[in-house]
Amino acid sequence: MTSRDALVPGQPPTAGDSSMAHDGHARANQLDAKLARLHSLEDRIRAIRAAISGRIAFSSSLGIEDQAVTHAIAETKADIDLFTLDTGRHFPETLDTLFETEGRYGFKVRVVFPDARDVEDLVASDGIYGFRYSVDARKACCDVRKVRPLNKALAGASAWITGLRREQSVGRADVPFASYDPHLNLIKVNPIADWSLAFLEDYISTHKVPINALHAKGFPSIGCQPCTRAVLPGEDIRAGRWWWENENGKECGLHTHDQSEADAPLVTTTGHAA
Repeated sequence: MTSRDALVPGQPPTAGDSSMAHDGHARANQLDAKLARLHSLEDRIRAIRAAISGRIAFSSSLGIEDQAVTHAIAETKADIDLFTLDTGRHFPETLDTLFETEGRYGFKVRVVFPDARDVEDLVASDGIYGFRYSVDARKACCDVRKVRPLNKALAGASAWITGLRREQSVGRADVPFASYDPHLNLIKVNPIADWSLAFLEDYISTHKVPINALHAKGFPSIGCQPCTRAVLPGEDIRAGRWWWENENGKECGLHTHDQSEADAPLVTTTGHAA
């Protein structure tokens, strides 16, 4: 049995699995170099599917970046597990986008929900808007409504596709096309990492991809309704997320190893363009 065969996707490697982790890093580096040489998103999706055996998961936030990736998956008919997280606090426009996407492409998007008991316990402890009281309380809400459901949905996957772009924020400036995530024990792939906003918008327009109506109303980054506002002229594109907090490293935990690292600038760890 090779080290690749022995690696259990979605399960963190143990102390004795250094050779498996090394293999994961090596395969991620090879895929990173391959994607850098390809120009079309469709070719990149095909290359990802060809390079990785096992289940490939794509967690879509239904934002503009992820809608572009969804379109390419639909066009290539790649065997990729497409799902979205329903936190219970989405804008109505986000649910409209989900409905329009399913209608446009003719398939159902798997919807993943948080554990009801976890949500009930959180609200009983912190209150309905407890996340406004402190950063720790907000991270606890994100953990229950987003991080835990995501980790459950990724269990057993060999790879995780996201819509992260380097241009989205300073913390995401060094996002690679592919990297090995030792925490989740899978390869994280960011096929539009190098795309500019102008290139993204041109792709969306050319292919008539359905997008969230809030993007046209000053919402470049869309999360839960109570935690997202429109950005003002000159503001960073993620300024509308958790706007009452410090500007540095505002992440929900989906793209950091754990909640304790959410204060730090994002490095190349675990996309979802949240």
